[in-house]
Amino acid sequence: MNQSMGDISLPGRLAGPDEGISPEELALAARNHGMPLEALRHDVTPPGLHYLLTHYDIPDTRVDDWRLVVGGRVRTPLTLDVRTLRSLPAVTHRVTMECAGNGRARLTPRPVSQPWLVEAVGTAEWTGVPLRLLLAEAGVEADAVEAVFAGADHGVERGVEQDYRRSLPTAVCTGSDPEPEVLVAYEMNGLPLPPQHGCPLRLVVPGWYGMAHVKWLREITLVAEPFAGFQQTVAYRYRQERDEPGEPVTRIAPRALMIPPGFPDFMSRTRVVRPGPVLLRGRAWSGFGAVARVEVGTDDGHTWSAADLDPEDDHRWAWRGWTASWRATVGTHVLSVRATDAAGNTQSLTQSWNRGGFGNNAAQRVAVSCIAP
Repeated sequence: MNQSMGDISLPGRLAGPDEGISPEELALAARNHGMPLEALRHDVTPPGLHYLLTHYDIPDTRVDDWRLVVGGRVRTPLTLDVRTLRSLPAVTHRVTMECAGNGRARLTPRPVSQPWLVEAVGTAEWTGVPLRLLLAEAGVEADAVEAVFAGADHGVERGVEQDYRRSLPTAVCTGSDPEPEVLVAYEMNGLPLPPQHGCPLRLVVPGWYGMAHVKWLREITLVAEPFAGFQQTVAYRYRQERDEPGEPVTRIAPRALMIPPGFPDFMSRTRVVRPGPVLLRGRAWSGFGAVARVEVGTDDGHTWSAADLDPEDDHRWAWRGWTASWRATVGTHVLSVRATDAAGNTQSLTQSWNRGGFGNNAAQRVAVSCIAP
């Protein structure tokens, strides 16, 4: 019996009311890992702790043979090797990156996909060439509306065989919009990109969810019509119903996370603290504006108190630290934290449901048991 791609790669679906995490989802979770929340103590996340999502396989790449091709609606097509790119003016940006599906596993009904809780995030210092410089050298034609970025990772998704491709508006790529400055990056935290993070080249788009940061970047193609590829028009859309066009997933919604206090139970991860003063701390970020306020609740979100924010710095697109004091008393408590950005966007206590499980930034809730010594 002959099989088609549709037989091998099934449409997206929602889990049934009593359906647990499937073996396929567990296999995805084994390949793609979140950042342990205790790693929030680091200003910059070590690469091995930074969250990771790989759609297909990590490709077999060789730096010496790698070429980046810039073409399409440009006056001067470019073919650049990594050595040439490293010789161009470089910048380093500290950027917080978050998966668009962060929080998906807590939704009801649950979209069947990578089962993220809240740990799909990390912050790194990315070094590379501003994309606008490459496009200025190539000369973008006036009719170009988007740049399409192709990675070397190849697979099949919902019956569609594809290389991973995403696009960005030309104004974002060329710097006509003043922020963010998009990078073609070749270093992470001062070292060459690790294989799992896109070696030898990747895109870094500050403020946008992780699906825009194309890894193993090999082609940039300027186009005169909006890109209609799978990852752009099918996969990453906010939809309530399967057949509606939906809205594109773009910038990161505000989120604050807390380092769970005390120490954990091995299986349940329930936190245990002793009575007395407890320092709560964590990080907050947003792709829509600087973090303006972080609030902490110790009664399951019924009341909120302002946390202390770390001083502002030059890292506009990186998370911001916060601290708060709590006096723990014997009993069970649910701690919560939420962020508000300068544009007025605030996290709520409830999840915002959509079929893909994207942009779910409900306030974090941490159950804590305070027991006497």
